[in-house]
Amino acid sequence: MRAHIGDVLVVESPTTGTTRRDGEIVGLRHEDGSPPYEVCWSDTHEVTLVFPGPDAHVRRVERHPGVPATERHTGGTA
Repeated sequence: MRAHIGDVLVVESPTTGTTRRDGEIVGLRHEDGSPPYEVCWSDTHEVTLVFPGPDAHVRRVERHPGVPATERHTGGTA
């Protein structure tokens, strides 16, 4: 799994009836984009360090050259 700042980490629940969780990747610990990731969750706006499991995937977002990812975040106030 590889990601860039601004991509979205989506965690799908293997349990039926449980909602999925997603959040913007706001920090990388490795230059190659490998986990773990600092994620700002869309439901709580909290930033946590995440080691994604097999139920997670990265959704790429359109790049906006010259615009920091934090200015593109639409999940609420920082």
